[in-house]
Amino acid sequence: MSKSTYPLKLPASVKKAAAELAASDGVSLNQFIAAAVAEKVGCLRTAKEILRERAGTAKPKDMLKYLRRAPKVAPVTEDQL
Repeated sequence: MSKSTYPLKLPASVKKAAAELAASDGVSLNQFIAAAVAEKVGCLRTAKEILRERAGTAKPKDMLKYLRRAPKVAPVTEDQL
């Protein structure tokens, strides 16, 4: 496995929390951050693949027929901007 370096700037509070979690896991801060980034990359790639698969051959314009059928009602108070 090849490795590269990347200068990372974190807010002090985030670095402190990450360092505490790394220590409680018995790993270095570097290992903890590398694992966290790898986990995030895996999640995003998986989500992208799942969404692409579920979309199949659907096109954005296909969604319009469903939107046109939606009731014309005002959003509930909690959903308003």
